[in-house]
Amino acid sequence: MARIAVGGFQHETNTFSPTLATLEEFEKHDGWPGLSRGEAMFDAVAGINIPIEGFIQAARDDGHDLVPLAWGSAEPSSYVTEEAFETITGMLCEDLAAKGPFDAVYLDLHGAMAVEHHEDGEGETLARVRDVVGFDIPVVNSLDLHANVTERMVQMSSVMTIFRTYPHIDMDVTAVRVYRQLQRILAGETMAKAFRKSPFLVPLTAQWTDAPPNRALYDMVMAEELDGVANVDLALAFPPADIHDCGPAVVAYDPDPERANAVADRVIGAFIDAESDFDNALLSPDDAVQRAMGHGAGPVVLADAQDNPGAGGTSDTVGVLVALVRNGAQKASIALLNDPEVAMMAHQAGEGSVLSVDLGGKSGQDGQAPFNGDFRVERLGDGVFECTGEMYRGVTTNLGPMALLKVAGADCDVSVVVSSNRFQNLDQACFRHIGVEPTEQQILVVKSTVHYRADYDPIAAETLTVEAPGAHPCRLVGLPYKHLREGVRLEPMGPEHQVS
Repeated sequence: MARIAVGGFQHETNTFSPTLATLEEFEKHDGWPGLSRGEAMFDAVAGINIPIEGFIQAARDDGHDLVPLAWGSAEPSSYVTEEAFETITGMLCEDLAAKGPFDAVYLDLHGAMAVEHHEDGEGETLARVRDVVGFDIPVVNSLDLHANVTERMVQMSSVMTIFRTYPHIDMDVTAVRVYRQLQRILAGETMAKAFRKSPFLVPLTAQWTDAPPNRALYDMVMAEELDGVANVDLALAFPPADIHDCGPAVVAYDPDPERANAVADRVIGAFIDAESDFDNALLSPDDAVQRAMGHGAGPVVLADAQDNPGAGGTSDTVGVLVALVRNGAQKASIALLNDPEVAMMAHQAGEGSVLSVDLGGKSGQDGQAPFNGDFRVERLGDGVFECTGEMYRGVTTNLGPMALLKVAGADCDVSVVVSSNRFQNLDQACFRHIGVEPTEQQILVVKSTVHYRADYDPIAAETLTVEAPGAHPCRLVGLPYKHLREGVRLEPMGPEHQVS
């Protein structure tokens, strides 16, 4: 039986987003639990499809002694503040020092965290952990498919495994895979590492793993494991991160260094060969709405991909809402639009009342303004509901006061689900909690990029990706990268980044 320390620190950093990830954001229970420490951590993550819970259950099944550290996650945004980073890494390292010695450490990380004072958040976190426990015991971790993997992260980790699905339905399974690798290390095996970086970036809208070329690439990754390599993973990365090491990567492990390197070369080679096959088709709001209105059956799902709070968007831009009203859309609903001020006004006014308000557009983004109009308060909710889709299995939200508002005084039938906390609409429960049945709508607008597909594709007559305003840019050419390494192609088949 091994004594294993377990903890986690999760953030996906969009350096182009206007809001920071403060300590308060990590302490907040929104979609995932708030910051927890010690024994309370086990209760906080229990039953949820997140990596740390997958690791905990696998290790407990084999009788290992698990020692909880701390676990925290904040909704994607711009940089993690220095205070938040120092506080949470301080918890992890203090407890490692106080509760040791250990036979191993497992950390549930994202892989795309940037901090106000450290560009490579995970690399710095792992280095601090190594300062406490040394290099004589294994330190393993699981990462998100959107990880911007760095050389330092690889050096500081004994093994890391990475999600293989987008939408991320395999979060807990990914941690079970790293647990199996840890078992081999504890049994005496030494894992050689191979690390390769991509010469180009891939927008999130082209990373759906059920679409080509991604499906074939991940089939190849799994085939390599079936052929005998200990582990190989492909991270498609998080491109709206202005850091030196932004971009896709391959990491492979095996007791045989030649095998690890050969597999890494094959996978990165296949990825590069597929460069011209990535699809980043985006529609204007008007084109998307008109196409959805002309569809013979519903619901047609419109992904408001650039205002996705799960990628650092503010979830309050109104570009698609304007297009719905302008085109006279019928049986159309949009969720979730983050506006705590309007949500509170709706609760104070009550159901059935009519409000004249400025909705959304309050996050201070250039060129963005609220939607001014009259809205009837159709339904109120407390923002606490259980997600029913596979990806957020086990999640109970806490989104604060919510309201269903219907546009009044216009020749359309458009409803808006307003929330008080940012939350990516990747689950049909976001609509049902507030009285909207998704299957009865002609148009469903979700502020999500790809994750919505796990729960919405089964009911969708068609899905369309919309290029409306937002802080999550889905076209990377022209973004003001300052720290990205020179020569990286900014999109598949795109121009190379030039350092000014």
